[in-house]
Amino acid sequence: MAAPGMSGPGPMSGPPSGMSGQPPSTPPSSMPGPPTSMGYQQNMGYSAPPGGPQMGNTGIPQQQMGPPAYPGGPPVPQTMGGPPGPGARQPYGAGGPPSGPGGMGPGPGMQQAQQPAPRRLDPDQMPSVIQVIEDDRRNRGKSQFATNLRGQVPPLVSTEFDVIDQGNCSPRFMRSTVYNIPCTQDMIKQSHIPIAVVISPFGELKPTEAQPPIVDHGPNGPVRCNRCKAYMCPYMQFLDGGRRFQCAFCGGLTEVPPEYFQPLDHMGRRVDSYDRPELSLGAYEFLATTDYCKNSKLPEAPAFVFMIDVTYQSVKTGMVHLLCKEMSTLLDMLPREHGMKESSIRVGFVTYDSTLHFYNLNSALAQPQMLVVSDVSDVFMPLLDGFMVKLSESRAVIESLLEQIPQMFAETRETETMLGPVVQAGLEALKAADCVGKLYVFHASLPIAEAPGKLKNRDDRKLLGTDKEKTLLAPQINFYTKLGQDCVGAGCSVDLFLFPNAYVDLATIGQVSTLTGGQVYKYNYFQAANDGERFIRDLTHNIKRSVGFDAVMRVRASTGLRPTDFFGTFYMANTTDVELASVDSDKAVTVEIKHDDKLAEDAGAFVQVALLYTSISGQRRLRILNLSFNCCTQMADMYRNCETDCMVNYLAKHSMKAVFNSNPKAIRDHLISRCATILGCYRRNCAAPSSQGQLILPECMKLLPLYTNCILKSDALCGSTDITTDDRSWLMDTVMSMGVASSHAYFYPRLLPLLDLPENIDTCELPVAVRCTSDKLKENEVYILENGLMMFLWIGLHVSNDWVQNVFGVNSAAQIDIDSSKMLSLDNPTSLKVRGLIDRLRRERPRYMKLALVRQRDTLEAWFRHFLVEDKGSNASSSYVDFLCHMHKEIRNLLS
Repeated sequence: MAAPGMSGPGPMSGPPSGMSGQPPSTPPSSMPGPPTSMGYQQNMGYSAPPGGPQMGNTGIPQQQMGPPAYPGGPPVPQTMGGPPGPGARQPYGAGGPPSGPGGMGPGPGMQQAQQPAPRRLDPDQMPSVIQVIEDDRRNRGKSQFATNLRGQVPPLVSTEFDVIDQGNCSPRFMRSTVYNIPCTQDMIKQSHIPIAVVISPFGELKPTEAQPPIVDHGPNGPVRCNRCKAYMCPYMQFLDGGRRFQCAFCGGLTEVPPEYFQPLDHMGRRVDSYDRPELSLGAYEFLATTDYCKNSKLPEAPAFVFMIDVTYQSVKTGMVHLLCKEMSTLLDMLPREHGMKESSIRVGFVTYDSTLHFYNLNSALAQPQMLVVSDVSDVFMPLLDGFMVKLSESRAVIESLLEQIPQMFAETRETETMLGPVVQAGLEALKAADCVGKLYVFHASLPIAEAPGKLKNRDDRKLLGTDKEKTLLAPQINFYTKLGQDCVGAGCSVDLFLFPNAYVDLATIGQVSTLTGGQVYKYNYFQAANDGERFIRDLTHNIKRSVGFDAVMRVRASTGLRPTDFFGTFYMANTTDVELASVDSDKAVTVEIKHDDKLAEDAGAFVQVALLYTSISGQRRLRILNLSFNCCTQMADMYRNCETDCMVNYLAKHSMKAVFNSNPKAIRDHLISRCATILGCYRRNCAAPSSQGQLILPECMKLLPLYTNCILKSDALCGSTDITTDDRSWLMDTVMSMGVASSHAYFYPRLLPLLDLPENIDTCELPVAVRCTSDKLKENEVYILENGLMMFLWIGLHVSNDWVQNVFGVNSAAQIDIDSSKMLSLDNPTSLKVRGLIDRLRRERPRYMKLALVRQRDTLEAWFRHFLVEDKGSNASSSYVDFLCHMHKEIRNLLS
């Protein structure tokens, strides 16, 4: 059963929701102290009326809602006693007018309950994201996480910690929804808990953590299991004095190659096991031999091709001028191997409108030469030598070109543009140079010029949120899908930087990025003066970050388990190999794992990820990531070793993927019922017997209802007409490639108070965040809200004039220029701290977040409140209190 009206634009961010501190050693229901089971009677300010029905009797939280109180706040329930406000619900069954499904009249118990003042359900007593984050920080923050134990639950993504790799890979590379896997499929069928891993093969490590070392096994390549082809890792068992090893994944026996042989010590371990990364670490790399290369030939260093739209719109908005001005600095940031003086990456430039312009940048030339290709129906490379050059050799020619491009096209009147032939040209350039690489395409409008890939405007926002939305969110032609697949085959990744003033049909053109492991950036109504900094910062991060090219990823699991479903931005030609034309530090692939046999409790379970890729210097390598799990026969053990953040990442991606072959209501119903089943199964099998009026939640998953509601309300899933079709496509695509830290931030935004910031804001602890509800906003305070994609500064009506003067240089909040997205550089401690905090938050996220200023009670405030995810949504989506009550009702239905 779904809550009617449970759609709606949604939150944009989500913290972790998992365990606080070490997993408890007893089932939560029997732990001393405040119960991890959250009883309404005990923790939630609810007690059932004597003889009356228990909570949940009046059905899903659906009291008639008053009109939305925007811009003052979310819609307010009309039938409530007590002051109205988000979440100010009476406990269900605690009196009030009849409101049950059948308009049930109050029973005798209800009559009695009306005499004393009815008690409200107190939102403060409900499980809080902030509380879970702070508990985890207190218990596990600023400490070392050694990965030497099987099935260890790591600290939350929001906690600062150092990883010491001792046999399992860092949680920055791989996290799991469960760390104790049930021995049989029955427990999974009963509980509906997904077994899934979120893999970020190039996840960013802290400066204090060692990068995975590179191992060379010589001309015969890495040592592998003969039967299942798993790579040598710490879980392999050596037998027969070290002459053979037994595979941890399939149990097969393999002879140890003579050159790899070492004797065993008295414990049966190889004497060199601590000297060899592949026998002692969870993450390492092997140098690949020609057997792992296309055409059995070692690869060339990769190349970057910059392709710039020079139509009237791109020139007029200042994009072309800004890009050419900054490009010289950006090229100095090309990634290079550790210890190398310069980057091995070669660069090339193309400009385009309805024709293509290639540039010869040969270092022997005094000036760059322009070659125009006007036959775009069959793109060819007009030059081979001199198109892709090393920066150090052709610096002067490149700088001359960057000065000339804005002048050449300053007076252009060309408004029609194309995109298909542009990507084809970049692809042909990489093929001709026999190298892999990336196309950076800077593009402004819907490709309507007469050329392959021409599109028509089919936008119809009214369809979003209806059963027909899938037609709008799927590509209108398969040209770009086919082109994306061709790019993957050649190891050519495409990053789209879009500057649209109208619909560009991202669902169609975005395929070239989605399938190639690329990324789409979108700057609506771009003006260089306002959005230039965000664009250049995004491009800088994109160019600098660690990246691998022409990659193939395979996930292996030990006997009894197999990977079944894959979620992310990539291409799969078969059921096992994830093909990524490029993979970078911001991308993650989520993989669902299912049982195909029983597991042995004492043996444990293992997952190995092998990523074959070409490095930025042109080396073919294998990055190996290993993770080991415990196996259990008791439900309680599984529920004690879960990670909610990871589960939210999986549930969100699973729901996004369903958009193309299901309908919005079915997706919502499935999410709600899955959440109820997971929690109901815990209640039935793990909790101590107690009254059904109590809602009992597992400690590790007490935030699951909140996060489920956040996914349901999020703009990426819930198609409301509040956002454009392109924005919806962009958000879905963005969520699909998110790692756990990004999805954590997106689904439950971070709301920070600003008035009492510490002095050294760069290094000290950030202020404790506030729950995402308007109840917590104070009129004399200022808050920053961020979700990894956008950032708001909310200024209360009664904030002190001194603070406003120090930060904005005006006398009162009413005079602040809220159209500006830039903070003034004023020389006083308050201004320095506020700007320092904003810079720090931006550095923590992969995308540069644009700042929006919002004054309390201004018209823009409705947009800001849309991200207060614990409140009711503007389109009647449930508040956290309502949703939790609805969950409780669903769980009771399951139990009865």
